Amino acid sequence: MEMYTRRLFACLSLLMFSAALFAQPSTQPDRFPPGLYPDRIILTWKSNPATSIAVTWRTSTEVTKGQAQIALADPGPDFVEKAAKKPAQTETLKSEYGLAHYHSVNIEGLSPNTTYAIRVGDSLRWSEWTHFTTAKAELAPFSFIYFGDAQTELKSLWSRCIREAVLQAPKASFMIHAGDLINNARRDEEWGEWHYAGGWLNFKIPSIATPGNHEYSYRDAQNKVALTPHWRAGFTLPENGPKGLEESCYYVDYQGVRIVSLNTQAYLFFDQDSVSQIQWLEKVLAENPHPWSVVTMHHPVYSSKEGRDNPTIREKLKPIFEKYGVDLVLQGHDHTYGRGGNIPEGKLYADAKGPVYVVSVSGPKMYDISLGDWMYRAASNTQLYQIVQVDAQRIRYEAYTVTNQLYDAFEIRRQGDKKRFVDEAPNLEERVEVPQVFKNLYHDSDWKEFKARYAAYKAKTAAIVRYRKPAKNKK
Repeated sequence: MEMYTRRLFACLSLLMFSAALFAQPSTQPDRFPPGLYPDRIILTWKSNPATSIAVTWRTSTEVTKGQAQIALADPGPDFVEKAAKKPAQTETLKSEYGLAHYHSVNIEGLSPNTTYAIRVGDSLRWSEWTHFTTAKAELAPFSFIYFGDAQTELKSLWSRCIREAVLQAPKASFMIHAGDLINNARRDEEWGEWHYAGGWLNFKIPSIATPGNHEYSYRDAQNKVALTPHWRAGFTLPENGPKGLEESCYYVDYQGVRIVSLNTQAYLFFDQDSVSQIQWLEKVLAENPHPWSVVTMHHPVYSSKEGRDNPTIREKLKPIFEKYGVDLVLQGHDHTYGRGGNIPEGKLYADAKGPVYVVSVSGPKMYDISLGDWMYRAASNTQLYQIVQVDAQRIRYEAYTVTNQLYDAFEIRRQGDKKRFVDEAPNLEERVEVPQVFKNLYHDSDWKEFKARYAAYKAKTAAIVRYRKPAKNKK
């Protein structure tokens, strides 16, 4: 209890410091100033991925009108003469450095499974042309990348994670970001670092993003906690969620999978948003026409950090996930890695009775790990990214360290009306080192408690480890 009190005090102190620090306009120079040319360009979806694409970018306020140009991609450069012009919606965003314009276009009426060329700008200043391919209209194999919290040191240390992930899965159809993309939602500089890290990849591979608690480190004009204005200005996302949660709670259908983004920070903060999301989620899952369903949200059903728990999320959302056969729940928040939740003890193969729950972290901010009863794969002090492959008969999940070592793997296989879970994690020594910041806080009693948890975890997973294959790195 003493250790938890110290940690809570440290967290509260940091929050108070952050609130004071960013309450006033910055006196520091803007490291990522807006200019006449487009920056922070990102592809997303607002509607059907098979027939549309959305694009958002930023400029200085000197650029008052924006547009996107789009054409069928062609090996010859003459396609530019046939490009259609799509006017952008423009809004002004005020940050600690001043004003900027954000432009967005939702382009519809595209053909499924077709490669297009696109660029953004105004009549004088343009981005480069890049290609994207619309989704197929039917169930078909694809892959995507999933990231836990990026949050801190985005330019210097998170950048290596997103770049290595895309090199590992260059044909990924989209990227999922499970909240806490940044640390302080009011700091425009952090959004600049996030976009710097992703660079041109964001303009090539569409993103699905869900907000975390750090996207709510902001107060509106009425001094109420609110989603940062950077969110809706910087992303163009579906508005098919509950009223008032547009672009933060929504779903996207992609080639046989319904991907649902839940806004768990609003769920925890506001009673009306909890009720509306539960009602909406029941309807969205009940009406899912696809064989697979994936949920992404920030706060985990089962926590992987020591001392954390989200009972209201588990009590309300977990039964819905199980009722409607959700396959994967991809989460963040706990700055450690944990996977499990539906596997009977000591089983390498098992009927999937509910979702596989995953908590992961892609940035450098690290916590100490719980090694809880629900976990059958664990890591701490480790940056990871995840690649998920989907086809009609299986979901294959692989977690890689940022140095591209395969760290965890499993499959969910369809067998008639049943689903089968297959643990394919490599047999390697798990990385559960206590991060240095927590080592500095630990007393003898804390180390004793950690060693007891670790021993219990090793005993629990021993039966599975015995049958796991030796680790092999994918080259």
